[in-house]
Amino acid sequence: MLKRPTYPLEPLFGRILSPFEQFLRRATAGGIVLVAATILTLLLSNSPWHSSYHAFWERHLGVHWGTWVLDQSLRHWINDGLMAIFFFVVGLELKREFLVGELSSPRDAALPIIAACGGMIVPALIYHQFNPVGPALDGWGIPMATDIAFAMGILVLLAWRIPRNLIIFLTALAIADDLGAVLVIAIFYTPSLHITALIIATACLLMLILFNQGGIRHSLPYLLLGLPFWYFVMRSGVHAAVAGILLAFTIPARGRIRPDELADSLRARSQNLHDTIAHGQRLNPLINDQLAGIIQSLQHSSAAALAPQQRLEHGIQPWVTFGVLPIFALANAGIHFAHVSATMLISAVTVGTGLGLVLGKFVGISLGSWIAVRLKVARLPRGVRWRHLLGAAWLGGIGFTMSLFVSQLAFTDPILREEAKLGILLASLIAAIIGLIWLLWVGRKEIPK
Repeated sequence: MLKRPTYPLEPLFGRILSPFEQFLRRATAGGIVLVAATILTLLLSNSPWHSSYHAFWERHLGVHWGTWVLDQSLRHWINDGLMAIFFFVVGLELKREFLVGELSSPRDAALPIIAACGGMIVPALIYHQFNPVGPALDGWGIPMATDIAFAMGILVLLAWRIPRNLIIFLTALAIADDLGAVLVIAIFYTPSLHITALIIATACLLMLILFNQGGIRHSLPYLLLGLPFWYFVMRSGVHAAVAGILLAFTIPARGRIRPDELADSLRARSQNLHDTIAHGQRLNPLINDQLAGIIQSLQHSSAAALAPQQRLEHGIQPWVTFGVLPIFALANAGIHFAHVSATMLISAVTVGTGLGLVLGKFVGISLGSWIAVRLKVARLPRGVRWRHLLGAAWLGGIGFTMSLFVSQLAFTDPILREEAKLGILLASLIAAIIGLIWLLWVGRKEIPK
């Protein structure tokens, strides 16, 4: 029997890399990194270097090609560029859920969708009560969104005390919530439209759809055309986040070959591989071209059976989780506490945002779910009781990433932005603490003594 060669450093590097790989695979890892980035941002914002820190994000970075110029501050590149990648991944997740996930069945999708609608309407109404007129009114969309990374991180930490279907419910709710937030951004936070750019963007989108319908199953053409599509969407006045979502929906959800075709191909090539090993003297692919060709054909066949959507989602997700979102937090989550006054704490924007997230999300998600079940439009997931769902409703008040993003679109006044940011941070912390304690208490009651 042939033995796999071993190398002196392999056990050492295996011991080093294994815990790191396990950390990256944990569902809580994204929330942990985002918390760390937020804490670092707050420390830097209140350090002796706070002026330099904030000035750094206002530095301009431009791309020049003849008379064509695209010049933005670093913060704008992050919010319009990097966050488009975040929304691209959100779009891939949305498409997967609509095709094969929790949102694919109308009966199963009804509860998280109705709960998400309630969790958007009630916070907006609460905010409106505190800010009925004036420039502050534009912030009504800030408390409407749930941060999936933080909320899921807390639920997964409590996985041993709560039903698994509660995690699935909150995931579906947060994804439906993200879709609602994108629609709000596209419809209500588009100040003006540049018709020529919008027409070109539409033409790019139609071409992407033709790629999909024409059977192009390689990611590269979509990504190459996706760049001008993103640019012209941004130039049209529609936020680039919409480009990320729409591009994701054009990515093919099927591979070039079916699984049964893959099985036949692997069976034939596997036999070739066995024959080559049995009769060949050179078993190193580096010097045996026939063996290398068989191994490459096995790799290509396996890759062809995997949908581009799945490859992209798995490939880009870690970069978004551990790169894009922490960078976004570093650029946008900073508050200089020396500027926080009692007036700022009780301002209509801070209070409206805070109560909208903490109380509005809880009431909206709970009430929406109760109405859906009461009217028999939906049903509670198996194993999930109302006390579990109420705990998830509290966690829905963790707004953070999406709420910060909307606040950047809603306000140009730096004071209003700071007030909104303060309300978001305080509300997210309060909602996380209440949700964690609630679910710990509920789980404790169900543990047999």
